[in-house]
Amino acid sequence: MNATVKLYNYNFASIKTYLFATIFVVGNIILPQVAHFVPQGGFIFLPIYFFTLIAAYKYGLKVGLLTAILSPVINHLLFGMPPMAVLPAILIKSVLLAGAAAYLARRSNAVTLVNLLLAVLVYQFAGTMLEWALVRDFTVAIQDFRIGVPGMLLQIFGGFALLKAIEKR
Repeated sequence: MNATVKLYNYNFASIKTYLFATIFVVGNIILPQVAHFVPQGGFIFLPIYFFTLIAAYKYGLKVGLLTAILSPVINHLLFGMPPMAVLPAILIKSVLLAGAAAYLARRSNAVTLVNLLLAVLVYQFAGTMLEWALVRDFTVAIQDFRIGVPGMLLQIFGGFALLKAIEKR
């Protein structure tokens, strides 16, 4: 199974870096819009992180970082979501997710549920601690753990399904 896994690590000089980042940013713009049809869908499904996970895991840290940074900023500029008050925390978590996903993918050279679980736990725990330091309100900082578990599960299982679907490409 591991022999068929194709993971990439494009650099900033490659046009593919920007092409794939653009595709995943568009995904991270569309998915939150769909999630917001559900009351509190953004808080429940954490859609802004989904394609960042895929981008970093499959195409490397640079594609992941571009996706992680541009997705929340463009969403904020276009739709006012996420609000400016939470944008720094979301950016921190997005960057942590990109780093964790890219690292775990490169280390194992495999698409596994365990790796995706670890990537999600790393960005959520570290991000929660950093968010707590930023906002100085523990209840706000643990919001993803209070109501965002469906979103974390979507990232893990949905991410696994999508990565498996594109695994050989």
